[in-house]
Parts: sequence; C-alpha cells; structure tokens
Amino acid sequence: MCAIFKRETKGYFTSMIGYVLVGAMLGFIGLYFAANNLIYGSPDFATTLNSTVIVLLFVLPALTMRSFADERRNKTDQLLLTSPVSIPGIVLGKYFAQLVVFCVPVAVACLMPLLLNSFGNVSLVSAYSAILAYLLLGGACIAVGTYISALTENQILAYLGTFGLLLVSFLMQGIKSLFTTGNTLALIVFGILLAVVAVIVGLACKSLTVGCGVFCGGAVVLVLVFQLRAAWLLTAFNAILGGLSLFVPFQNFIGGMFDVTGILYYLSVIALFLFLTGQALEKRRWN
Repeated sequence: MCAIFKRETKGYFTSMIGYVLVGAMLGFIGLYFAANNLIYGSPDFATTLNSTVIVLLFVLPALTMRSFADERRNKTDQLLLTSPVSIPGIVLGKYFAQLVVFCVPVAVACLMPLLLNSFGNVSLVSAYSAILAYLLLGGACIAVGTYISALTENQILAYLGTFGLLLVSFLMQGIKSLFTTGNTLALIVFGILLAVVAVIVGLACKSLTVGCGVFCGGAVVLVLVFQLRAAWLLTAFNAILGGLSLFVPFQNFIGGMFDVTGILYYLSVIALFLFLTGQALEKRRWN
C-alpha cells in the first residue's frame, strides 16, 4: 500500500493537476473567508466552509477521475492487479493519495479560525468541528469518485459520472421535500426504481422471465403496502432519500453542533464505496 500511496501522491504533485486543484480550493475558500469573515466581520467560520461545498461538486471529480480510469486507458491495470500488493492495499493507497491532495487546502483552512480569533472571540470548537465534517464530506465524495473511476477507462466519463452522482446527492434534500405532501408520488418513484431493478436483474440473469417476475412481485408488494400502510411507504421513501443525501449531515455542523451520527455516516459511506471499488477490481482481476 505504501508504494502505491507514494507513487500516486508523487504523480499528483509532479503534474499540474495537484497544484491546480489545491489552488482552486484555496482560491474559493480564501474568497469566501475574505467576504464572510473579514469584510462582514462574521465570527462563524462554518458558514465559509458551507459556501464552498458546491465547489466540491466540480473539483473532486477532477481529482478522482484518473485514479483507476487512467490505469485502464494506459493498459497498466493488469500489471497493477498482478503485483504483490493486495486489492485493499491498491484501493487504500490510491484513496489516501487523493485524500492528501484534498487535505492540503483543508490544512490551510485550519489556520483561518486562529486568524479570526486574534481579532476577537471565535468559537474554535465550532470552527474545527465544521472543518472535521468538511474533511469527512470530501473523503466521502472522493470514495464515490474512486468507485466510479474503477468502472470505466474514460476519464471524461468518470468525471461526468461522479459529478452527476454528487449533484443528485446535493439536490436530494430538495427532491425529498417534493414527496412530503403525498404517498402517491412516493409510490410512483418506487415503481420507477422497481422497474430499473427488474431490468438490472433481468440483464444479470439473462432472462426476461426473471426480470418480469421481479417487477410483478415487487409491484404486488408495493400496492399492498400502499393500500394497507401508506404511511410506511412514505416513511421508507423519506428514509432512503435521507440516506442518499450526502451533503445533509454536514449542515448539522453549521451553527456549532457536533453530530456524531454524521461522522459515522460519512465513515460508513467511505467504507462502502471503497469496498465496492475493491469488488470492481477483483472482478477485473479474474476477467
């Protein structure tokens, strides 16, 4: 793992991509810091980080798009997979290298609350709690991008796929609010999701009968739940949307709250997508 980590970290900082991404992040954080905290005199550093969250949608896919897609494009992925490094070592080595690049602007941001504190009273606990949540949010986004990169050999597709997935997650809270007014809309969306699952299962099993059976069985269950316990359907739907809202737990840290649940959520997302990345690589090793 250490060899992969050193190679990847060196690769980011011997090319322009590492410096460009770090510079972009520092530029936006510094811009919002100057506007929110220095010009308007706000002591709340968490609002500055909250203002730069949308920047992660554009910057982090550019950081992760080359991690595995570049290996496949250059035909070096098989050499990597047959090396004495284990699959978890490969995944963690690449992931931590990307995380180091993201940690550089975050480390500089750690100095900004101290600068504010020299001019007045600033809640350092609130500021550094928000920085920790920001780091975990970035780590979760990087894990998602790493998994998407492992699925394709085209860096542009990896960027667009990661950006699209993060954008949907970013808008998920607004989407959730659309379905709090009725159970029928939740039933329609569940039906669409069921159709997608049925198509995937049918393609995986190479059987139209299996796909139709999954859809019909799931449709019967959905209709029964809708007729007998409609509130359960809406509750389950809201719970699913809440779990997909990657950026919502960070909002709990805005205003000084230290949310342990949010930290566990981000760690779980990181572990899940790194595991999925390992499974994708394992599948390629045997194919």
